[in-house]
Formats: sequence, C-alpha cells, structure tokens
Amino acid sequence: MQEVVHFGAGNIGRGFIGGLFAESGYHVQFVDIAEQIIDALNEKQTYTVRTAAENSEAITIHNVSGINSKTNPEQVVAAIGKAVYLTTAIGPKVLPFIAPLIAKGLAERIKHTDAKIYVIACENQINATDLLKKEVLKALDEETIKKLEGTVYFLNSAVDRIVPLQHNEELLDVLVEDYHEWIVETDQSLPEVKGMQIVPDLAPYIERKLFTVNTGHATTAYLGYQAGKNKIHEALGDPAIYQDVKATIEETGAYLIKRYGFKPEVHEQYIEKILHRFQNPKLNDDVTRVGRSPLRKLGPEDRLVKPAREAEKLGLSFTHLAKVMAAALRFDFAEDTEAVKLQELLKEKGVLAALSEVSGLAADDPITKEAIRYYENSGLLKK
Repeated sequence: MQEVVHFGAGNIGRGFIGGLFAESGYHVQFVDIAEQIIDALNEKQTYTVRTAAENSEAITIHNVSGINSKTNPEQVVAAIGKAVYLTTAIGPKVLPFIAPLIAKGLAERIKHTDAKIYVIACENQINATDLLKKEVLKALDEETIKKLEGTVYFLNSAVDRIVPLQHNEELLDVLVEDYHEWIVETDQSLPEVKGMQIVPDLAPYIERKLFTVNTGHATTAYLGYQAGKNKIHEALGDPAIYQDVKATIEETGAYLIKRYGFKPEVHEQYIEKILHRFQNPKLNDDVTRVGRSPLRKLGPEDRLVKPAREAEKLGLSFTHLAKVMAAALRFDFAEDTEAVKLQELLKEKGVLAALSEVSGLAADDPITKEAIRYYENSGLLKK
C-alpha cells in the first residue's frame, strides 16, 4: 500500500484531502501537534465522513494513523522517506513553521531513494505550494537542492469544500458538504487519487475559486455579521444581503471573464451554484467562523483586495468589494484573535492608516476612498 504524509489532522485534512487519499487506497499518516486527535487516529485507525445533503452519505475512512510532529519528529522524517505524496491542509500561515521538518525529511529521503514524491499545499491561498517550496529550500544547502530535481515535485493546487463547525459525537468524525473540487497544476502523470483533477495551468481555476467561493463566503459572513445574522444560510435568506453577495461576486466575475475568457453564461451558472451551496441549511455554518481572520482576508493578495485592484486596473466596478472591505473592518468578534488585533489597529491608527497597512492600498486609491466611505457610514453596510 502506497504511503501519504498529510500535515494537518483537522477537519479539512480528515474530511477532504486525507479522506480522498484513504478512499483511493493509500495509507495516510496525519501529522499534527493536536495530541488528542493523533492519539485517537492511532487507536481507532478509522473515522466517518458525513455529507451535509438531503440524502446524506456516510463514508467510513480506513488506513489512517497519526504522528505528533512535536514529540516524534523523527517519525515524520521516516514517513516522508516512504511517501509518494506529501500534502498539507494546515493554513498558509503555518507553512513556514512546518517547512524545516519537511526539508529534513526530503534531505534524508534522497539519500536512500530516487523515487518521485509530489508535494502539494492544499490551502486557501494562491500558489501556496510555491510558498512552501520557498521555505523548504531555505532550510537546505545548494547540493541537496540540486539532488531534489527530478525527484521532488512541488505542485500548486486549488481546493474547494465547505467544512463547517463540527458537532459530532465522535472526535474524529467530520461533517462536510457533498461538493468538492481539487485541481492540481502539473504536466506530470501522477499516481491516481479519487477527486483530483490535473490541469496544465492552474491560474484561471484558482482565481475563479478564490474570487467566487472565498469572496462570496466572506461577503456573506461580513455583511451577515453587520446585519445581526448568526448563520450563513440565514444571512442569504435576507434578500438585501443575497443581492449584495451576488453583486459582489459578479464584480469579481467581470474581472475573471475579461482576464481568462470564461464564457459569461457559464460563469453565471457557476455563481448560481456557489450561492446555492452557501444556502444549504444542513451546513448550519456560523458567520463568525467564516468571517474569522479578517487581517488575512483583507490582505493585498486575498479574496477582497486583489480582485478589487484587478477590477480597477481594467476599468471595472469594485464598489461592492469596497463595501465588503468596510464590513470586514467592522468585524469585531471578540473570540477571533485577528478581529481583536484589527480593532486595536483601527483604534490606534485610524481607519485610513489601518486599511492601508493591512491591504497595501494607497491612501489616495479610489478603492480605499470607497471602502472608507462605507466604513464611516456604517448604516450602509446593513442595507
């Protein structure tokens, strides 16, 4: 049985990428520092993934185990030496912290085998594998880096599956939506994995996903939060919010259509499908979960600012995106660390300086001015 090393034993790791590998006949070693989850994986070696759908499906996942990277890093190194895939679903900010251990594992591996290994960061960030590769190479000497060529392949990917807050009786079980998409960019012929789609150019797909699914999800969360809604599906049940969300991802859609040549009618169908997914009451997803990490989501390359900048360059509308940026600035959920930091930054520096610092937008940028107009007229966010 072929081996997979997957960093991140959380709900997305178990319910999506790790689960697909296990269903495809691989043995999956989950790597994490969450002691309780790792212990449970090693004790039970199985869990259930359930789909949040009208006709819910329960999928039993076998062939799994866990390694605590904090207490047993040498086991991770040994596992990397035998793996055909090394994947992550751990959050883009964590990639630099796991890179040295991955580097150590790869360096040790190439001493004993020239078998190919495919490294794929399955994160909600454009070209996350490039980020991971950069950090891994930092930890290696030039001679080792040369030996990686033709043996270690770093492949970018786009992933899409909603995994809501969990309320399961069993620790390892996961509730996921029934829809999923996993696209990997490569010209290589890869060992088969259920649900993996291979394309030669990822950019159109990853931007379509990030600027439709992620932008739309964040928009629903931030506008829903301002309107006092608790759940994503409840927020979209409000006609005004629904129209705002649709208008926002139609702005991003105008950019995507112009940039990548997507057919307008096909992209409109994609938008409708995404909105339908968000309206699934069985996901029962909290606006505070989806809205978490506003500092990251207001970043210059993320789901709000990047498409607004690209729309501006092309002379397209960005006013709804600016409105969502203002709503994100007002996301003051006290249980989210980034939300607290953002509110402290706003209090300390004021909205203009804070937005410029977080988003990289110039103070005199029309996007900045529009976002601040909405921020200072907060009543507009609730309409």
